[in-house]
Amino acid sequence: MGHEYQKSLQKIQIFLLLLNIQSFVVQGFALRDCRISLNVSICDSGNLAQVPTDIPPTVRGIDLTGNKISKIQVTNFINFPNVTELKLGNNQISSIEKGAFSHLISLRKLVLNRNKLTTLVNGVFDGLGNLTELLITYNHITIIEPNAFRPLRKLKVLNFSGNKVSTTEQLSLIIKHTPHLNDLTIRSIRMSSFRSSEFANKSTELRLLDISDNPLKFFQITTNAFPNLTWLNIGNPPQKLIMLWDIPDKAMVARVDTLDISRLQVNSSQKMWDLLSTFNTSLTSLRVDSARCNLATLINKSCSIPTVSTLQLRQNNLPHIRSRLFSSCSNITEIDLSICGIKGIANDSFMPLSRLEILRLFRNKLTEVPQAIRTILSLKELDLRNNSIENLGCYDFANLVYLKQLSLQWNKITSLQKCVFQNLPRLQVLELHRNFLAKLNNAFQTSLPSLKVLRLFNNSLATIKKEEFRGLPALENLTLAQNNIHILEKGCFSGLKSLLNLQLDENDIRSDTLDGCFKGLVNLRKLSIGKNRITYTTSSPLKNPPFLYLSSLENLDFRSQHIRGKGALPSNLLEGLTNLTALDFDNINIVDIPEIFFNYTPKLDSLDLSANDLMDFSPYVFAPIRNLTKLRVTSTNLRALDFLINAKLKKLDFLQARKNAFSVITEDIIKAIPSIRYVDFQYNSFTCNCDSMDFINWILTNNHTQVFDAYNFKCYYPPQKKNTKLLDLNVQSCIVDYAFICFVSTTCFNLVFMIIVFIYHFMRFQIAYAYYLLLAWLLNTKHKNRKAPNQYDAFVSYNVHDEAWVYRELVPHLENDQGWKLCLHHRDFAPGRPIVENITDAIYGSRKTLCVISRRYLQSEWCSKEMQVASFRLFDERKDVLILVFLEDIPSAHLTPYHRMRRVLKSQTYLSWPGTGPETQLFWEKLRKALTCTESKAADRLLLTVTDEE
Repeated sequence: MGHEYQKSLQKIQIFLLLLNIQSFVVQGFALRDCRISLNVSICDSGNLAQVPTDIPPTVRGIDLTGNKISKIQVTNFINFPNVTELKLGNNQISSIEKGAFSHLISLRKLVLNRNKLTTLVNGVFDGLGNLTELLITYNHITIIEPNAFRPLRKLKVLNFSGNKVSTTEQLSLIIKHTPHLNDLTIRSIRMSSFRSSEFANKSTELRLLDISDNPLKFFQITTNAFPNLTWLNIGNPPQKLIMLWDIPDKAMVARVDTLDISRLQVNSSQKMWDLLSTFNTSLTSLRVDSARCNLATLINKSCSIPTVSTLQLRQNNLPHIRSRLFSSCSNITEIDLSICGIKGIANDSFMPLSRLEILRLFRNKLTEVPQAIRTILSLKELDLRNNSIENLGCYDFANLVYLKQLSLQWNKITSLQKCVFQNLPRLQVLELHRNFLAKLNNAFQTSLPSLKVLRLFNNSLATIKKEEFRGLPALENLTLAQNNIHILEKGCFSGLKSLLNLQLDENDIRSDTLDGCFKGLVNLRKLSIGKNRITYTTSSPLKNPPFLYLSSLENLDFRSQHIRGKGALPSNLLEGLTNLTALDFDNINIVDIPEIFFNYTPKLDSLDLSANDLMDFSPYVFAPIRNLTKLRVTSTNLRALDFLINAKLKKLDFLQARKNAFSVITEDIIKAIPSIRYVDFQYNSFTCNCDSMDFINWILTNNHTQVFDAYNFKCYYPPQKKNTKLLDLNVQSCIVDYAFICFVSTTCFNLVFMIIVFIYHFMRFQIAYAYYLLLAWLLNTKHKNRKAPNQYDAFVSYNVHDEAWVYRELVPHLENDQGWKLCLHHRDFAPGRPIVENITDAIYGSRKTLCVISRRYLQSEWCSKEMQVASFRLFDERKDVLILVFLEDIPSAHLTPYHRMRRVLKSQTYLSWPGTGPETQLFWEKLRKALTCTESKAADRLLLTVTDEE
């Protein structure tokens, strides 16, 4: 028995445990200081002093960047088994408890940048056996305990920059426990020397080592501690220091292919090119920004390394490039000469660069495209950004038949010539934005058969002429935003059959300019035409809808039209957009939407109507777009969201309705959007009473929808609760506990039922008698003051089984012999009247009531009523009106259930029928006297003996 009890107890405990787990899992997404985006909890309010406790355990990422958290505790992350990325950067974390991350078994990336950590104690990373990336830059770490990194066996990327661990001895503790480390960055840690011997006998897969921005005075690699190293950065010392280096065996760095020695200065007894020669067996990319040696010699020595193909020489003082500067660089494929103050380039300076594919001349002082560029026949990418080029000539890019990308933005170009881009058959990307272009001069009518991207935004273009881009058959992206365009000639985009993305936002385009301008853009997917002056004054259909030919368009950005007054939407404005999925109508000054407006966009998935004065609109507007999943109605002055009830947007999963005028979210509204996953109701005027009960309960209990910033929703009504928090409202008083009501009702019903059964079983005769007694009393009360004349001498009350005696004995003697007038119910009751009224009228309409008593009489329902009415008249009127005639000898004990009968027998005249014999004459004589005597004389009673055993 005890064993069975123990098993039952265990089952109950397991059930309660599962119940607790379930209650935790289904908690809602109304987070106090966070939001969920792409399954990542983002808590960037900037005010958090500790890790929130209401983050759902199902998230895969947690971002707590930029708060005021000072301590990480063991309990902070115990319920996040699926989190793979945790960001704790830019806080005030000074301590992390041992095992604080031990429950993050799936964590892959941990960010602790820019905090106040000083020590990494043993156990700080316990449980992070799957961590592959750790960023812990710019703290104040000075101590790393011996086993701090022991759990990080799978770590591949570590950035430890900006700390104060300045010795390789402590850094070796990291390498010791991270055998799979690929990428180690330890910049700006005040390291003055680096010796590979400190990392000896450490199993490592290190490929990238960045120890730049350190005051290195000594760099030594004398052991094969980094056999897989391919990327090494030892440049950019914070001050002018002379570094001694010691690499006696080139085999120690035999695999390094990328080297950065920017701003590095070596001892006078050592030469920079001697350092370079150490890496010449594998080096392919060399970066020497701000070289502190003879640049020409450096370039010559660098280019003499046969494997070098990329040379980055930024921020060097090189105002003029001479003819023979690159004479040894025939193997170079990429040169970066950005920010070198270049003003001029000798025409033949690039001729030796027969294999050059990428040339970067970003942010120099060139006023024209250098002629030297024409000699680089192999060039594929040319960057001339941020110079002072004013004009482009017809031959500036001559012979560049392999050029794929040309960057000319941030110059001072005012116009183009028709011939400027000729002979560029492979050009795919052309960037001309942020210049002063006012005219294109048919520059793109010349064939650029491969051009896919053309950026012309932020210029001074005013007119786009007919067939302006007809020479661009492969163009996919055209950006004309941020110009002064106010004229789009018909057919201005003709020939752009491959165009997918067209940006015309932030211009001066008006509605009449759109007539027919998009014809021919049969494959256009995205059109941005916001921040113009497109406006309509009526909802009447347009004769020529502007988007009629854009049947492939999927995304239309029409936002923020600069208009005065209130605009309207023509009912057929969207005609032709049969494949449109996203529409942005933010801030276009409309006050209404025609009911048939979306008939032309059956595939619409995302709609933005924010910043309009809609107030309210018909829910039938949404009838053609029932597949809508995203809706934004922020700042639309909506007084209610009732339109959602009839809109039937069953697939809606994103709703943003900030800054409106509604105060209550009803249960019907919630039920109308069953698929909703994210809602934003910030800055509305919520009512804090029982009307908001359903909304509050939904916020706190739903496990499907994230209600953004719900804990900061404020009350505005009633006045006494203004500025209190909506979720602080106690709604318990609003709840009708139907379960409790059902319990009470059922309990009462069962009790009443049991009482009735008990009474029926033990007291049914007494109850029946009491019922008739009550009924008789009611009838007596009704008739006792009635002064009706006596129509009969006596009313005869008898049972039907005694009818033979009444008609054979009683009626002949009393009516025929003695002349009395009797009232008999079979003969004298008025047909059609209720029987109770007949009985009452008969008793009160007769001088006497004569009851013929037998056992059958006592069992008769109607006889009992007649007896009760008569007895009421007897006792209440104090009149001698009742005569009892017993046809049978009935013992007093048998009269016990009939209390009224026993009471009458004790105080009233009664006669017994003697049967046959001489006594019958005496019986009739006494009955005559009883009928004759006055009603008030109680002393004139005739008392005959009946059996009474009391």
